[in-house]
Amino acid sequence: MNSQPHRGERGDRGDRADRADRGERRPSRPQRGRPAPRKDGPRRPPPEDPARRAALDVLRAVRERDAYANLVLPDLLRERRIKGRDAALATELTYGASRAQGLLDAVITACLDRPLSRVDGVVLDGLRLGAYQLLRTRIPEHAAVTSTVDLVRADAGSHTAGFVNAVLRAVSAKDEAAWLDELAPSPDEDPIGNFALRTAHPRWVARSFAEALGDKGPELEAALAADDARPEVHLVARPGEISADELAAITGGDPAPYSPYGVRLPAGSGDPADAEPVREKLAAVQDEGSQLCAVAVTRVPVDGRDERWLDLCAGPGGKALMLGALAALSGATVDAVEKAPHRANLVRKSTEGLPVTVHVADGREPELEEGYDRVLVDAPCSGLGSLRRRPESRWRRQPSDVADLTKLQAELLASALKLVRPGGIVTYVVCSPHLAETEGVVGEIARRAKAETLDAREFFPGVPQLGDGPYVQLWPHRHGTDAMFCAVLRRPETA
Repeated sequence: MNSQPHRGERGDRGDRADRADRGERRPSRPQRGRPAPRKDGPRRPPPEDPARRAALDVLRAVRERDAYANLVLPDLLRERRIKGRDAALATELTYGASRAQGLLDAVITACLDRPLSRVDGVVLDGLRLGAYQLLRTRIPEHAAVTSTVDLVRADAGSHTAGFVNAVLRAVSAKDEAAWLDELAPSPDEDPIGNFALRTAHPRWVARSFAEALGDKGPELEAALAADDARPEVHLVARPGEISADELAAITGGDPAPYSPYGVRLPAGSGDPADAEPVREKLAAVQDEGSQLCAVAVTRVPVDGRDERWLDLCAGPGGKALMLGALAALSGATVDAVEKAPHRANLVRKSTEGLPVTVHVADGREPELEEGYDRVLVDAPCSGLGSLRRRPESRWRRQPSDVADLTKLQAELLASALKLVRPGGIVTYVVCSPHLAETEGVVGEIARRAKAETLDAREFFPGVPQLGDGPYVQLWPHRHGTDAMFCAVLRRPETA
């Protein structure tokens, strides 16, 4: 009789005995029956790209908290110590996806079988980020899709990965030009709608540009295209402290073409706040159009005394700094009025050491002694002229905002004409080309006050293409500046 055990029996018992002798744990029995439910989220957190993570977090802050991308991103980059190429990529993706949101949403909607409003917010942020990479950058398709899927999976759970992957693969089936050919209205039947989608603008904003330009053709297209491009960085050299040539030499930029104090740096030059002259308060970040308007305030000739100047809407302090520096050189003083205390503090910080007195007050009734020689009204406005630098604003603003703002603008301008002395000058400035905020406000208030409207073009020497006057409207496609509007009024001597 064969006493040898069957093959395997001896081995199994022997293995268990050997493991027991070695003190090893018995291996667990394989699971049987229904498998355990899948857990949400990845089994292992995917390695995250810091640049794309930063961009997605900013997009989420903009959507959930109405945050401003140009304020959130720099702080986030510093907090996470993201520098160099990663910082540049994060900036490009954040601002680019914010600017192009309407266009991206149109393409994403075309790839969905449900309304965009039914897509989870976090997932939608990711789809916009991925679609921007696919349509408007040279990032390889696999990198754009995979990185986006990983980010969304980490935030929204693994169950979203397949959906995001499928939508982005559908987006990548065509390039931007092909999508626009499919989705944009006919240029013959709806030229404004066509340009609006092609340049990622809301239709009502494109219409306001067309009305201000008096053009629905090539010039409108050029204006919207310039407004959709990454802007150059503009610095202002503080008068009396450093020249534009010196600032340009230090920063590696070029002296601005129109402002005697301006320097331009290429788009994507990094955080301008890191530049040494800016840290030492010898220079500041300010669009060249704003510089030109602030300088124009001081160029208008006045008869007699010229020593009391007023900045009626001074926050956050850019033009107040320029006026204060020029006042220091000419022996004048500046009263700066700002309604919001935290913005008034910003004005105090920016004008420290200059002959500027800051007042926390409503510019419509500031309770200051009348008789100023020059008054600047840099009025709160829709900001349609600075959409390049505030990428998410174009999708946040509504047409109804303009109606509310024009009432405030008119009241501020009327207050300024009351505060200026007879023969004194009031300069009205808004960063908007919308006719209701520009010619509409100035024309009505000047008529009521019987103020003289001067030809503002005379105070922008060397600046071309300023139109027929008497107002000045700057444009990104003509001047490379924000779309600033400027009007100059003189209070009559007999008023």
